[in-house]
Amino acid sequence: MAAIAIASAVAAVSEPTRAAFCIDDCELAPILALPLHNAIPPAGVYTIGTIGVAAVAPMIATIVLGHELTPSELWHIEMSVVLGPFGWMLADQMFPPGHGAPAGPPSSAGGGGANINLPLPGQFFFVPNEVVLEVDSGTSASYLVRLARRLGLSLLETQRFALTGRSILRFHINNGRSVISILRSLGRYARIAAAQPNYLYLLQQGAPAVTREAAPDSGIVQYVVDKLRLREAHAISSGDDVPVALIDSQVDAAQPELAGSIVDEFDAVGPPATPHSHGTAIAGAIAAHAKLLGVAPKVKLMIARVFSGSGDSAQGTTFNILKGIDWAASRKARVINMSFAGPNDPMIRNMIAKAHARGIVLVAAVGNAGPRARPLYPAAYPNVIGVTATDIDDKLMTQANRGRQVTISAPGVEIVEPAPADSYQIISGTSIAAAHVSGVAALLLAEDPKLTPNDVKRILTGSAHALHLPALEAGAGEIDALSALRAIKK
Repeated sequence: MAAIAIASAVAAVSEPTRAAFCIDDCELAPILALPLHNAIPPAGVYTIGTIGVAAVAPMIATIVLGHELTPSELWHIEMSVVLGPFGWMLADQMFPPGHGAPAGPPSSAGGGGANINLPLPGQFFFVPNEVVLEVDSGTSASYLVRLARRLGLSLLETQRFALTGRSILRFHINNGRSVISILRSLGRYARIAAAQPNYLYLLQQGAPAVTREAAPDSGIVQYVVDKLRLREAHAISSGDDVPVALIDSQVDAAQPELAGSIVDEFDAVGPPATPHSHGTAIAGAIAAHAKLLGVAPKVKLMIARVFSGSGDSAQGTTFNILKGIDWAASRKARVINMSFAGPNDPMIRNMIAKAHARGIVLVAAVGNAGPRARPLYPAAYPNVIGVTATDIDDKLMTQANRGRQVTISAPGVEIVEPAPADSYQIISGTSIAAAHVSGVAALLLAEDPKLTPNDVKRILTGSAHALHLPALEAGAGEIDALSALRAIKK
């Protein structure tokens, strides 16, 4: 490989000088390691040695750094080999350090460039024939057409997101190449700000939640009411008119428990589907007000349907979840409930950071994948309140995830909630626990609308009662709605 590279470089020396930058039709060309041969005499030992070092240096740097070089790194190496310190300074001007790097932390999976996110080894939970791209502002449509033609892609969808001010494109892979192969290729092209798989998310976060039919008068106790001291809390606040968005599945808006609660809906999936038990239960945990009592019965629910499918098979994608969060922010949601989980996803991480900066409280389920499972997202992002589940005796749900992402605990085992078609269900999982925390957050915001997301988190964790469990399992303890409301005035 090195011999071929050196031979190619020597051949390049004998060619007439060519422009170092491509424009118009050649703007799509991959960013290659082109030695600045027009500054070096085409003869002599010095020339041959320089060409050899220029050819081999990127290979050595790739091994040392542990990733493929970004365009900036490659040009700094090549130009410093050829021109010495002057070449390094020139590269600083032409290709500033960090050129092509992501706005957020680099992906733990590495990638062809620092802006390319690859799934972790052995992870295949993404759409197998799609990639999502973010391109530099001002990128022409003709450039994208040529890129798609060259890589065998077809554009499925383009969306500009108001929350981030960026456009993201979803492409289908037409030629049978793998997602990873396409992403590695994209790392060699200019104007790609970010690229990643279209990751898949589950509502049940690993192990299926325990769900069965029930009736509210069947002897099942709605122990959440006493556990969170809701009746006393509602004497202070019922969450009046606080906009709470659910990023979830289809909710049964006709459920009597939710009458008048749903004020807005958004469908990122289409076509219309039958109501889903998960979304309906999450909505009921927050706002039920007929035979059951939700945590914040007077909130304004905004439903973003981003999950499709039935039962435990319902799935959401990166692209649709981004749409849901952006929509919720555009409707001025104060709380966003995310009772789902999946992989570390740079585009969603960035969107969540923007939502947090906008003053939105973000709540997510830590997942039901078990105590030894890897952290699941979005609960593990720093701007999110990660919620685990406890039972009537304050014991941790066995299959709940553990880790530093656990911020707080809430009842989430054997919870009676509304179901589609004017029925009821008993559900267990960190999903329903997260909904209870979102409800308490709404109670706080109704009482004091000036609270920031950090204020809400501080009050929730500071007023929680201890469970005598490690913080990696139960966080700060179990939420208490009444104590949280009283803490506002302290």
